[in-house]
Amino acid sequence: MGVGDWAVLLSAATAAGWVDAVVGGGGLIVLPMLFVVLPGLAPQTALGTNKIAAFSGTSAAVITFARKVPIRWKLLLPGAVLAAIAAACGSAAVGLIDRKYFVPIVMVVLVGVAIFVTLRPAIGLTMATHPPTRRKTLLVVGLAAGLIGLYDGILGPGTGTFLIITFATLLGTEFVRAAAMAKVINCGSNLGSLIFLASTGHVLWGLGLSMAVANVAGSIVGSRMALARGAGFVRIVLLVVVVAMVIRLGWQQFG
Repeated sequence: MGVGDWAVLLSAATAAGWVDAVVGGGGLIVLPMLFVVLPGLAPQTALGTNKIAAFSGTSAAVITFARKVPIRWKLLLPGAVLAAIAAACGSAAVGLIDRKYFVPIVMVVLVGVAIFVTLRPAIGLTMATHPPTRRKTLLVVGLAAGLIGLYDGILGPGTGTFLIITFATLLGTEFVRAAAMAKVINCGSNLGSLIFLASTGHVLWGLGLSMAVANVAGSIVGSRMALARGAGFVRIVLLVVVVAMVIRLGWQQFG
């Protein structure tokens, strides 16, 4: 790779860290860039290399959020472990599943998310007046960690977005706290996928570690902006990113 290629990938990793820290979806920035710069790269290697940056960025975001937002560690750490196991299983299945079937499904879900958030402007702006029961909370976090973690291992982009929407909608959590919760679970799924892909030799360590530094920088800036500007800012960015993801996936699938 030349200097220009490095500049493109590091810039993409920085932007992805910012987007991921606020609403998720940074993978839609980095993964396409990896294939543009390195067109012969195997999908598993692209995913594994990106996971180094993604895990580093989500870890930095968790630390930043934890300083300002109360995090229920006893609830979320087991969820992160479950997400790691699910993501490792998903990554193991990447070579067995034709991913072209996932893209249309993800697009439909994202369109539904955009419509839902638009029509329900109060979602995620305040905490629910009647908190969910412990059983419901455990069920939602467990299912989200398992199912969305599995998706993260198979495909990945939009994982944080799906987690934020799940927690805001089903648990009545406002967007900033939902983002903090999502980062903990996403950190686990990134780690699980990375461990599996690294063990099978699908990681470019030099490139991945360089992108990780850039991703962490973007993640710290993004999480601080989310904390400073509040739920309304996160909601706007969420809608913009969801629309951008739908357009990007649509172009990739049908363009």
